Amino acid sequence: MTDLLQGLNAAQREAVTATEGFVRVIAGAGSGKTRALTHRFAYLVNELGILPGNILCVTFTNKAAAEMRQRIHQLTGDNDTGIINTFHGFCVTVLQEDSHAVQYPKSFLVLDNADIDAMLQLIYEERGLTLRNMTFSAARDMIEIRKLFKDPKYYEDMITLPLDTLREKYERATATTDIIFYGYLYQEKKCFGLDYNDLIKFSLYIFREHADIRRKWQQRLEYIMIDEFQDIDQLQYELMEVLCGYHKNLFIVGDPDQTIYTWRGANVKYLLDFDKAFPGTKTILMMQNYRSTPEILAAANALIGKNQNRIKKDMIPTLPGGAPVVCHFAGTQEAEAAWMAGEMQRLHEEGIAYRDMTVLYRAHYVTRAVEEVLLREKIPYTIYSGVPFFGRMEIKDALSYLRMIVYQDDLSFRRVANVPKRNLGKRRMAFLQEYAEQHGCTLYRALQDNVEEPLFKGTRARQFLSLIQSFAQDSAGRPVSEVLSALLNASGYEAMLRTEGSQERLDNLAELKQSVYLYETTCGEECTLEHYLSHVALLTNGDTAEQGDKVKLMTVHAAKGLEFPCVFLCGMNEGIFPSRKVRTLPGMEEERRLAFVALTRAERRLYLSEADGRNFDGSPRYPSRFVLDIGRDRLRFTAPPPEGLIREAEDYIAATQRFFPARDSDTVFPVGQRVRHLLFGEGTVLEVDRDNGAHLVQFDDMPTPRKISFRAKLERC
Repeated sequence: MTDLLQGLNAAQREAVTATEGFVRVIAGAGSGKTRALTHRFAYLVNELGILPGNILCVTFTNKAAAEMRQRIHQLTGDNDTGIINTFHGFCVTVLQEDSHAVQYPKSFLVLDNADIDAMLQLIYEERGLTLRNMTFSAARDMIEIRKLFKDPKYYEDMITLPLDTLREKYERATATTDIIFYGYLYQEKKCFGLDYNDLIKFSLYIFREHADIRRKWQQRLEYIMIDEFQDIDQLQYELMEVLCGYHKNLFIVGDPDQTIYTWRGANVKYLLDFDKAFPGTKTILMMQNYRSTPEILAAANALIGKNQNRIKKDMIPTLPGGAPVVCHFAGTQEAEAAWMAGEMQRLHEEGIAYRDMTVLYRAHYVTRAVEEVLLREKIPYTIYSGVPFFGRMEIKDALSYLRMIVYQDDLSFRRVANVPKRNLGKRRMAFLQEYAEQHGCTLYRALQDNVEEPLFKGTRARQFLSLIQSFAQDSAGRPVSEVLSALLNASGYEAMLRTEGSQERLDNLAELKQSVYLYETTCGEECTLEHYLSHVALLTNGDTAEQGDKVKLMTVHAAKGLEFPCVFLCGMNEGIFPSRKVRTLPGMEEERRLAFVALTRAERRLYLSEADGRNFDGSPRYPSRFVLDIGRDRLRFTAPPPEGLIREAEDYIAATQRFFPARDSDTVFPVGQRVRHLLFGEGTVLEVDRDNGAHLVQFDDMPTPRKISFRAKLERC
């Protein structure tokens, strides 16, 4: 016990040793909450004798989960690190064990955006739709909104309706949105695929309809810990309520000052009102900051202190004093970018690696001038939120080959059956599609049944079938990394890339193999091929940062949960950060929380910059109110700020804020919210137009949507 508690401060020790009942930890940025979580896990195992498999620890990214597993392994020395996962990853675990309750096989597919787009492509071709009807991105958003809000019980169709009935529902649909929605449900069920929304919905359905399964999981999970609780949404909250219903041991960690995902459904009231929902809750404050210098914390505390709707608290510095927070007012965006580049070169000459420098911004368009200057000055950089690693062509191809071994699903078949070229072009694929529909089978089975037909002579169809069959028979028990290497070689895929001279793609495949190997070392015996494929489908770009000595460029949202030695926060102008789309006081408080998150990413050095000039609409640019919130005494300006400019900025901010509605909840509804209008009746919010202060609402009894002003009396349904 002494070893586990050694080095922890009083609040961390209290959190680690408070094992029973409901515990809420309010943890400031950089306060060592991951350390507290991992030591608490080890304390439960080593001191209380709890089996690791009876502990659930929920994080919000796969990267955080992997880091936590490694730390716990080091503390306990046990390869069993319990269930440490995201909510979605945990639901995959539930469904892999109990999918029989919804008539799904254990080897169901977890769908990512590329899979969804492939399904949409089939629907569009089959029903004659084009991107003019709806882009794939808009279609994905529409499907998600309908699943969450308009048709929240859609999953009952997927679970209870026969496939033929679901197809009939799709074929009868006439409206574009209905065609896409029901076509997508049909395609999902056809290949036993589940997307992110389905994972939680299906798990909740099983727990609701099957008391024996619910009680099994409740009894198994003796202790539940949830990180980043300020980001939890309604479905995740419902899942948490179910899981802790037996042992009633629930430990949550969060920071209300870092609530920045309300637009995605996160609701900070679950954290703030936790003690009301669970009487007897013990609340612990962890405020000592181990990440940032006192100068950075002073700026961050001053900024967030301007918010009214918060728990009053300040982060307490533990590090010695460092460099001042620097603020630069530039004449133009190009001059702002040039100043940043000059500072980067100076830091690099001092021995600081480029990889330790990060540029943060509110919106992607801010990077244009920055990228141009970095290219000109030959400063290497990478955009953190660019094409996701697991969305790249060669990575999707490699994973599709692995999926063919396990699932032989149509999505993977279409992707790799003719890659490398096997003379399985459009005519032969159309034949297989027709045969599969007539016989109710997969495309792979259709090829098996017809490989001797004259149509397939002169193709390499037989070799493809032999490849998949041999690996399907021999892959059990082999390491996934070994199977992947052998499959890429035997399929001729890597040889194809070498012939094309695609060295970058070959390098990416090498990185994939390395990531699989690293996953195997942390996952242990559980790392079957099926387990890995489910895991990788849940990965996001934030889980797979690019390596190399490069400056990182990313949005503040993408930086959540990360930390960097040197941070450049650019575009600190009114209308950029805070965004010009913010039209309410609560919305402005969320923007300020987002700025707070940006400041607290910095460990040693923090630079703020803004550019004068004019906006797109010709209006003058003013310094951000967030710079003014911090105060002059906490900043070191590269040149004294012009008094006239500061006064104009203050007048502009006061004028714009005067017209803000006092309450966000009564005026601005999230996309997907069901609302009621005095005359138009009930409808669904499709879009929030903050520029014009209006909701775009599709009313149930109207053929086309209407824009309704924030000032109008809309009510929640």
